[in-house]
Amino acid sequence: MASLSRAVRVAATCPQGRYARNLGLQPLAREARPATEKSVPYQRTLKEKAQGSSVLPQGPSQPLPSTADVVVIGGGSLGCQTLYHLAKLGVGRAVLLERERLTSGTTWHTAGLLWQLRPSDVEVELLAHTRQVVSHDLEKETGMHTGWIQNGGLFIASNRQRLDEYKRLMSLGKAYGVESHVLSPAETKDLYPLMNVDDLYGTLYVPQDGTMDPAGTCTTLTRAAVARGAQVIENCPVTGICVRTDDFGVRRVAAVETEHGSIQTPCVVNCAGVWASAVGQMAGVKVPLVAMHHAYVVTERIEGIQNMPNVRDHDASVYLRLQGDALSVGGYEANPIFWEEVSDKFAFGLFDLDWDVFTQHIEGAINRVPVLEKTGIKSTVCGPESFTPDHKPLMGEAPELRGFFLGCGFNSAGMMLGGGCGHELANWIVHGRPEKDMYSYDIRRFHHSLTDHPRWIRERSHESYAKNYSVVFPHDEPLAGRNMRKDPLHEELLGRGCVFQERQGWERPGWFNPQETAPVLDYDYYGAYGNQAHRNYTYSRLLGDEYTFDFPPHHHLIQEECLACRRAAALFNMCYFGKFYLLGVDARKAADWLFSADVNRPPGSTVYTCMLNHRGGTESDLTVSRLAPGTQASPLAPAFEGDGYYLAVGGAVAQHNWSHITTVLQDQKFRCQLMDSSEDLGMLSIQGPASRTILQDVLDADLSNEAFPFSTHQLVRAAGHLVRAIRLSFVGELGWELHVPRAYCLPVYQAVMAAGAKHGLVNAGYRAIDSLSIEKGYRHWHADLRPDDSPLEAGLAFTCKLKSSVPFLGREALEKQRAAGLYRRLVCLTVEEEVPMFGLEAIWRNGQVVGHVRRADFGFTVNKTIAYGYIRDPSGGPVSLDFVKSGEYALERMGVTYPAQVHLKSPFDPDNKRVKGIY
Repeated sequence: MASLSRAVRVAATCPQGRYARNLGLQPLAREARPATEKSVPYQRTLKEKAQGSSVLPQGPSQPLPSTADVVVIGGGSLGCQTLYHLAKLGVGRAVLLERERLTSGTTWHTAGLLWQLRPSDVEVELLAHTRQVVSHDLEKETGMHTGWIQNGGLFIASNRQRLDEYKRLMSLGKAYGVESHVLSPAETKDLYPLMNVDDLYGTLYVPQDGTMDPAGTCTTLTRAAVARGAQVIENCPVTGICVRTDDFGVRRVAAVETEHGSIQTPCVVNCAGVWASAVGQMAGVKVPLVAMHHAYVVTERIEGIQNMPNVRDHDASVYLRLQGDALSVGGYEANPIFWEEVSDKFAFGLFDLDWDVFTQHIEGAINRVPVLEKTGIKSTVCGPESFTPDHKPLMGEAPELRGFFLGCGFNSAGMMLGGGCGHELANWIVHGRPEKDMYSYDIRRFHHSLTDHPRWIRERSHESYAKNYSVVFPHDEPLAGRNMRKDPLHEELLGRGCVFQERQGWERPGWFNPQETAPVLDYDYYGAYGNQAHRNYTYSRLLGDEYTFDFPPHHHLIQEECLACRRAAALFNMCYFGKFYLLGVDARKAADWLFSADVNRPPGSTVYTCMLNHRGGTESDLTVSRLAPGTQASPLAPAFEGDGYYLAVGGAVAQHNWSHITTVLQDQKFRCQLMDSSEDLGMLSIQGPASRTILQDVLDADLSNEAFPFSTHQLVRAAGHLVRAIRLSFVGELGWELHVPRAYCLPVYQAVMAAGAKHGLVNAGYRAIDSLSIEKGYRHWHADLRPDDSPLEAGLAFTCKLKSSVPFLGREALEKQRAAGLYRRLVCLTVEEEVPMFGLEAIWRNGQVVGHVRRADFGFTVNKTIAYGYIRDPSGGPVSLDFVKSGEYALERMGVTYPAQVHLKSPFDPDNKRVKGIY
């Protein structure tokens, strides 16, 4: 028997490979091996159940049906949860195909931890659903115990920033009824006597966290699904996906092929985990994930450990899972081992543990629970897990193939997120959309140029793994996979001190630091794998300055950008925006159906509008400009007859917009063409009181209110180059957007900056946009406006043509909502005290929590913190304007409440005078 302390000592002194044998453990290996004995900390596994049978099956566990409504591929946590929720929604002909036995891929060896609090409101909701299913629903339905153990969870904070993060989670938990307590070191010692608390700032204790058993959970899920008519077929490997092309040229799923026959089906769900990429290749679908080794060790018996909570020591990058009278010890390291060649024969298999990699977790575990130093190791568990470029799962319908859904890439969280995600995925399939906002998980969030880019996927997935336990700061940026997409002004702005952000491969301006340049360097893997870590890395240093929940050191620089925009003018580089053309015979019909607002105004008009789903939720907000037909094609004006529209959408969500529009056009069979000119056109936005004066020197057009009204566009020349000028504002000022052919972006930019020099024009970035737009009350999609928020709830009823008789997608849902009353509303709140807020703060009204903040920032003009969030009436009734106005409000930040004032209109320029040029 080897002890944990001996493992550390021997690993430090022995050549690779020797120390494992000295400890009596398995020799090191980088290839997979089948597990020859039970190595996972569970009472039973489905492998053992299979081995206990007198005859091992050679073919499928039951005959294949000829047809199915849905075929789920993969019998792990996600596959079983999805099948169960499909059956609950009434899909009687749902079939799950598993190539070996249930859980045999990666689920069987998972630690099975469930933590209820994460720094995402959607994930808190998903985790709550999983907990409800495994702790209550399944046992009630089947009479079987899933193996759920509620022993609580304890998050360890060994520095102030970490404790601040936990306090943020506690405040968010209050909005969802999740009990949690911030404990002092002494209180933590009382709760967990074996713990070393000498180096602690505090802990977060969540009493109703717990542990799931993978075999028990998946067995119970499939039994409940089969009772509702679903089928589970094991020992049936999938060998291909048949695809048909319909009369409109759209690729659709037709059938699933296996070694034992085929099943005709219009819908496939890829829940194959580590093997999801291989299944995707069968259908021509890109699945951006990588496979890595993930390990933990199981200790011998520890006296006094019984009934202790599970522990996450994020700063030591280690977790301690209670296993009866022992512990499972694991974590996430900066140098994980990639599984380079994923074997399709791997089942109930494990890798040999690499102690060189794992030793760092032992040191952290011994520091936290010193008794581990002399505790023996009973077994080691090192298995494959799949990880994604942004550490979020891959879900939803693939953009390449209709009817092909993803439910994979869960970054070691497939058990804890499985219930919530299985529920949402089932709704996605049956009803066309999930119930919750699943954009962060939707495969369509990734730009198509990235999903099959090996370097980007590998670098970003590595960084996501390595930073899994890092504090989630509001303004963090990746160092991996950078400089994938640069606009024509990149080098120019870099030389002017631009500090870039990354969004879907694009490098976009975050803020400007005139004192130094901060280029983003090639990824150094944090010094792992023999790479030399960057030294004197300016960008990384500036990013590190952002690692705070206070105002960052460069807060004043963002203030200068914002105030320059309000007092003079600012130039915003928006080149990364998505720019589409909607053309064709049915373009007008498509526009009427797609857009909530009436965009069929005369050519030259521009309209701010939303696009909705059938639930009335907001899939996008964008501007749509009506075009005049013409015969001469150019990047600014394609040749077309009839109706045409120019769409400008946020660059971070351009792929989502493209996919949504494409899906609607296909479903409605509109004869339209959607053209993507995002790479061909740049976009500069000049905003502020001096914008008209500045641009009048650059453009060959009359910019007066009479000649160029708000919400109109014209083709004009800027410094001799043809551009499309649109009079719009996203910050609440007089201003114009210039949509410029890529080749002319730099000379146009230089001409504008030269003209603005004497008027106080400055460069500004997206951090300034965030502040300026929240000050004016403008919505940000996927912050205060999401697919589960309706325009009525968000205060955007003016974007909906409900007074007309024109049908549009989502109209029926909005009419029902309007008739029933709004059961939640987006409200604006301001705090007099100068305190930073970033979202997730709890909203109190008259002593009760009524919601949480979606988005918050500091407004430099009003000199206040501004927050937006949706509130509900605790009594369950509609939220009227009188209800909003009559309450006394406070915002809770990190456990401290601050009095807040509610506003029915924007706190800045509520009469919208400035966008009209009235100062």
